[in-house]
Parts: sequence; structure tokens; C-alpha cells
Amino acid sequence: MFKNCNTLILMILENINTNRITIIDALRGFALAGVCLVHMNEQYIASPPSENLMEISNGLFDQILSGVIGFFIIGKFFALFSILFGLSFFIQMDAATKRGEKFEMRFLWRAFLLFIIGYAHHLFYKGDILTIYALLAPFLIPFYRLQNKWILLVAGLFLISIPRFISYAILGNESAFGLPPIMDANSAMNISYINTLKEGSITSVFAVNSYQGMLQKMDFQIGLFGRFYLTFGYFLIGLWIGKIGLFHQVEEKIPMVKNWLKKASIFFVITLVITGGVFALSPQPVDFKSWLHVFGINAYDWSNIGLTAIILCAFILIYQRKRGYKFLSFFTSYGRMALTNYVLQSLIGTFLLFGWGIGLLGKVRTLYLVIIAIALISLQAVLSDIWLRHYKYGPLEWLWRSATKGKIQAFKRQ
Repeated sequence: MFKNCNTLILMILENINTNRITIIDALRGFALAGVCLVHMNEQYIASPPSENLMEISNGLFDQILSGVIGFFIIGKFFALFSILFGLSFFIQMDAATKRGEKFEMRFLWRAFLLFIIGYAHHLFYKGDILTIYALLAPFLIPFYRLQNKWILLVAGLFLISIPRFISYAILGNESAFGLPPIMDANSAMNISYINTLKEGSITSVFAVNSYQGMLQKMDFQIGLFGRFYLTFGYFLIGLWIGKIGLFHQVEEKIPMVKNWLKKASIFFVITLVITGGVFALSPQPVDFKSWLHVFGINAYDWSNIGLTAIILCAFILIYQRKRGYKFLSFFTSYGRMALTNYVLQSLIGTFLLFGWGIGLLGKVRTLYLVIIAIALISLQAVLSDIWLRHYKYGPLEWLWRSATKGKIQAFKRQ
């Protein structure tokens, strides 16, 4: 008992000394856990599955489980992760401003380093998000000194996908790079890509991801699906959250969070109904050749925004409760090492599934994929906690920090 109390006291003192806000770390870890579940469920192909991908049949329970992940996690936990990136930008800029330092150039250098890390990760898994974060990060700098109302206005323009409408008006559902349509699961390019993942060597996977995979990712980001624009909108929401000090003295902001939760719930229900209605009225099958399909995607993204807000508010409220804190704080160390854990879970996932590793791609039911993901998340969370008892940062966090500052940072704890 006394040992546990001493450990708790040391953790509290450490958080005071380092100005860490543990709820942010826990939320980041929670978001990363959702990302891991999605990627494992999608078997790390970051492409629509071809007809011959699965060599076994998923049962009814597997299909329900996949549907639950699609409804509650896909598009929502990535959004949380992106919001927290914008929040981290504010925290770094704010800390530098209080020290009387200019952080803009160092932040640009930090973004460049993140792109290098992300591109190395992208060679294994083309669904990597770090390269996209790095490309978007510099555009955050001008917004730091803007008033909140302008930040929210621009964020709103991105989140209602105005850029998507512009892109669709110019390109329609065609690729910006002359590639087959993104959702054509049985195109020769997509089938060839999946066969490379299933049977190719690691150098073959690297080769296809290094160029073709990057073009396909950018097609998804800037084309019809507009993930690029949504991501930046979420960045701005994270920046705004930092500027209003949401995570400082959270207890005082509980009434505001409850109010957000009510409004987000109403917004979610309305947008969900609109999504169903638009797709019901749109031409079938859905091939994204109609403006109604584009409005349907937009409405679906709005419902994702609503559910993301619900999850965020619910997390904050539950974290304030004793039992909720006890459960959610499990993700704290996992979130503090988010960069290392994000990259490592992809390396483990691709090793398990791709042909250069064990080669389970298309051979595992959704149920077992989810079990593997939960086991991986749990193992990483426990190992992260053990690691951070001895070291100040995760390995990639330390490397990134040292390279950002241009000198080796203290690594081991005294």
C-alpha cells in the first residue's frame, strides 16, 4: 500500500515538474489504441480489399464486429489523434513564447524530421499518417496568433469540406495522378499491390510503397475523400482547444463539456439521418459520379465529427471519476510514447500479416484480428509504463527531440 502511495506521489511530483497534463497523454494513448484496432481490422493494406483477399470466410459475428469498428472507431480516433497534434503544436509554441523564444523555425525543422520518420514508416505501411502531419504542420504557424473566432471559422470551412467540393468540381471522381479510382478494389493496380503485400519480399513492399503507394495515399488525401482537408481542420480545433485552456483546471470546465456533449449528440443524430437520406436518394450503385454521392460523403464526415466530439467529451467526463480515471490512466504511458508505439505497432502488424513476415494476410478472421490488436495495445501499454520508469522518453521521441534541439538530450532517469 505504502509503496503504491509513494509511486503515486512521485508521479504527481514529476508531472508538476515537467508541466505534463496527464489527461492529454491518456487521451492520446486512447486515440492510438483506436487507430491500432482500425489498422489491424483493415489488415494494414490501406486499400480497398480485393475480392480474392480473404482465403477464409468471416462469420456473422465477425461482420458485426467489423461493423462496430467501422461505426464507432473508423474516422473518429484518427480525428482525436489529429486534434491532439494541433494541441501539441499550441503547447510547444506557448511554452516557447513564455520563455521569450522564437519557435517557428525549430517547429519547421521538427516537421521535416517527422516527415523523415514518417516516410521510413510509410515504406512498411502506406497508410502512414506522419508524412501527412508533417506536410500540414507548417500551415499551423500563421494561426497561432489569430483570434479564436478566425481559427474556428477556418476550421469550419475545412471540416465542412469546402476544398472537397472544389476538388470534385475540377476532377470529379478521377485520380489527380492518373491512377485507377481509389474505390476500385479489383483494378489491376490494386490487385497487384495486394499480391505484393501477400507474397512479396520486404524490398518489394518498400519499392511499391516508395512511389506508387505515396501517390495512392496523396490521391486519397487530396481527392474525393479529402482526408487532407479534414486533418487540417482537426489540427485547428486542437489549436483552439489549447488556446481556451480546456485541459487546464478541467474540473471548472465540466459544465461546458456537458453542454458540448448535448449539442454534439444532437448534431450526430441529425447528420446520421441526413447521411442515410442522401445515400438513399442518390443513384445506385454508389460510384461517386454524382454530386449526391459527394454530399453523402460530406454528411458522413459531419457525423464522424459529431461522434468524435461525443467521444472527446465523454472521455473528459469519465476521466474525472475515480473508476474512470483508474481505467483510462492505463493509456497514459502508452500515449506518452505515441510516436514509438504507432510505428512499432505497424512494424509488428505488417510482420504478422505480410508475406515478408508470417504471412497471415487474408487468413485470419476479424475476431482474431481484434484480439491480436487488443493484446498488442495491452502489451505496449505495459511495456511503455515499465520503460518510462527508467527513461524520460520513448526511443523515437528521444531521437526526434534530440534532432530537433540539435544536441543529445538526457535519456535515462537519475
